[in-house]
Amino acid sequence: MSVEIEEKTAPARDPRRPEPRPLPLVFERSGEGKVGYSLPPLDVPGAVAIPAALCRKEIAGGTEISEVDVARHFTRLSKLNFSIDQGLYALGSCTMKHNPRTNEEMARLPGFAASHPLAPDALSQGSLELAWRLERILAELTGLPRVTLQPSAGAQGELAGILMVRKALEKTGKPRTTVLIPDSAHGTNPASAHFAGYTVKELKSNAHGTIDLDVLERAMTEDVAALMLTVPNTLGIFEGQILDIAKIVHARGGYLYCDGANFNAFVGVAKPGLMGVDVMHMNLHKTFSTPHGGGGPGSGPVAVCEALVPYLPRPTVERRADGTFFLDYERPDSIGRLRTFLGNFGMFVRALSYIAAYGNRIGEVARVAVLNANYIRAGLSDVYHLKYDGPSMHEVVFSDKKQTEFGVSNVDIAKRLMDYGFHPPTMSFPLIVHGALMIEPTETEGKPVLDAFIKAMRDIARECEENAELVRTAPHTTPVKRVDEVGAARNLVLRWRP
Repeated sequence: MSVEIEEKTAPARDPRRPEPRPLPLVFERSGEGKVGYSLPPLDVPGAVAIPAALCRKEIAGGTEISEVDVARHFTRLSKLNFSIDQGLYALGSCTMKHNPRTNEEMARLPGFAASHPLAPDALSQGSLELAWRLERILAELTGLPRVTLQPSAGAQGELAGILMVRKALEKTGKPRTTVLIPDSAHGTNPASAHFAGYTVKELKSNAHGTIDLDVLERAMTEDVAALMLTVPNTLGIFEGQILDIAKIVHARGGYLYCDGANFNAFVGVAKPGLMGVDVMHMNLHKTFSTPHGGGGPGSGPVAVCEALVPYLPRPTVERRADGTFFLDYERPDSIGRLRTFLGNFGMFVRALSYIAAYGNRIGEVARVAVLNANYIRAGLSDVYHLKYDGPSMHEVVFSDKKQTEFGVSNVDIAKRLMDYGFHPPTMSFPLIVHGALMIEPTETEGKPVLDAFIKAMRDIARECEENAELVRTAPHTTPVKRVDEVGAARNLVLRWRP
């Protein structure tokens, strides 16, 4: 849905509509004596569940609010929020796709939802089998022999992968000192390498937005432990020379790490293991449609080559000859535990449900995601600047270069897009594209939605030329209008004061 702009300024308020009431904070709804709960009387006279010394005293000036006020307050807030269930969530590199409700039903089956993480293996066979089967499926999709499901998200998966590389190299007597990372990689890669004890060396992209083989050849010394390669990279461009890249890295005894956060672009179509990748993390909450955004939970499994299998986090899920499953803690070369229990188990259930729904047609995910991104690219490439014109995969990165001529930035465009009913794309990333607008539609969006998004972006491009002030002062129709982001960042208010 788009909004046609006929005036040079924002539309005047309709006098038939009353001014919206200000939304009070929950603290402002508080009143002495209000109670939002009712507990039954203690049915065991004299019993005290918690010692008095451990009980919290009443908080002076604490919030006192009724149940109806609580319900209305949070229901009203929920209506102000934007979600994937309302419209296109075009965040590039985040793969914000629709989450089929059948996944949620499977995750809520009592046998999974009510299983206790401390239950013995004999009482957890269903859960262990699910994890075992998911590992085998991910191994098949990546073309790598083993997988760990423990990491809670992609960044922890990166750390796990590089720690396994370090331990494998330590076994040779030389852990090495450096990790190579292209300037088109995800921003968490350098942090993961630093946490693992390595120095990072950045590789500049060539004019096509991919790795320059000559630059890699010079940088790939015997002090380099690994190359961390995002595939496709953050420009949405596939590293077409990845076989040559792998040969260069392996010839010097290094490992090729694949950041698989963008696995959505080629899952079921190509296998990283056949490209020479040694270790790769994936994001179940991106590629395999588990709820994403709002802080979690995530899941970042890591697949490894045969040489790294001994260093997998413990415990691993194994299958006995009689078909039963168990947790194997006896792994002397393991990098150890990454977290308690198996990982974010609910994400495993959702991901396996999603994969099972596609079956051997899982490649449709990538094919449609790539088609949708290129459809948007074709619809906008004449009105927005495209710095790198290599073939786009699952996402396309425009810039605000044409709009800055009229004094409009990518932030202004993103704010104005909210008036048209769409969530803004990722902005100002990757850093090698100044004023970036990074758009990823995913495979779950249909042509009508893509057409509406393209029209909105084209309308905004026209507004930049005809009425730039309208764009610079956006948004106009949202509950919260343009805010002073710089002032908010410099003058943080972290505590409410009455």
